[in-house]
Amino acid sequence: MIKAGIVGGTGYTGVELLRLLAAHPEVELEVITSRSEEGLAVADMFPNLRGHVDLRFSVPDMAVLKACDVVFFATPNGIAMTMVAELLDAGVRVIDLAADFRIKDVQEWTRWYGMQHACADLVAEAVYGLPEVNREAIRNTRLLANPGCYPTAVQLGLLPLIEGGLVETANLIADAKSGVSGAGRQANVATLLGEASESLKAYAVPGHRHLPEIRQGLQQATAESIGLTFVPHLTPMIRGIHATCYATLKSAEVDLQAVFETRYANEPFVDVLPAGSHPETRSVRGANTCRIAIHRPQDGDIVVVLSVIDNLVKGAAGQAVHNMNIMFAFAEDSGLQGIPLIP
Repeated sequence: MIKAGIVGGTGYTGVELLRLLAAHPEVELEVITSRSEEGLAVADMFPNLRGHVDLRFSVPDMAVLKACDVVFFATPNGIAMTMVAELLDAGVRVIDLAADFRIKDVQEWTRWYGMQHACADLVAEAVYGLPEVNREAIRNTRLLANPGCYPTAVQLGLLPLIEGGLVETANLIADAKSGVSGAGRQANVATLLGEASESLKAYAVPGHRHLPEIRQGLQQATAESIGLTFVPHLTPMIRGIHATCYATLKSAEVDLQAVFETRYANEPFVDVLPAGSHPETRSVRGANTCRIAIHRPQDGDIVVVLSVIDNLVKGAAGQAVHNMNIMFAFAEDSGLQGIPLIP
């Protein structure tokens, strides 16, 4: 049994962490922090946790956090980097669900996130927590950068093609749609029901913060240059990401279904669907699962990969728990065996 703390627990990612960790057989929740909600019972804010989480929100106290075995940061970008060094020095393992440690080029990170890094020396040490790629490094790390939601769906969709040298990497396209929960729980006119419902829009077409993260992950799988057009969209649903990825095949003489089935055969949270399938976001709602289908329209030289995840689970909190399981040598699916919700 390990003791876990969560810094920043009032957002959608925070409540998902609470939901998953409260039912985890190897975890004891010790502390959940929020400066704005200090003293409020967690179950009063999130009634789904009534009877499962008895904690109250408290202000961050380093002494309390240092007594944990692992601390999750479910905070806005730029918060974890101001606290991580002290926790690591105390022997605490840290999982950051924000972007502070995802991008290895600190100058590139600064350009996309608009702030100076507070502990650039730790960026090189941090392990990027995509288990399907970095499982062995995750086992021994003390600082884990949990991937973003779009990067998770897109990388899992394209990596088998790139690892196998099967596609031209100069003109990859990822067309992705996300539910409004991806924007967070803060007040935002653009994600109000009256604004987002009955509508669909692209955003950040000139460049999204997740672009360098996706590109970095794909580049590590090949010596060829990565050229990626990434276009995110906001859809009128609460949860889910659907990434449609396009690439040009180098040869038509390849069994793409077999490539994906072989690549993910031993991955507990990647489900390669039968040939001809069209995965739906509702099929992964509430679960730590990525479902993938592969198509070659008209048997041409374009491969289309469909990748769906729940942005709050496989795209955030569930993946963080999966990483924790690997870091502490628990069964990888411990606490993550829930069946998706339909409807």
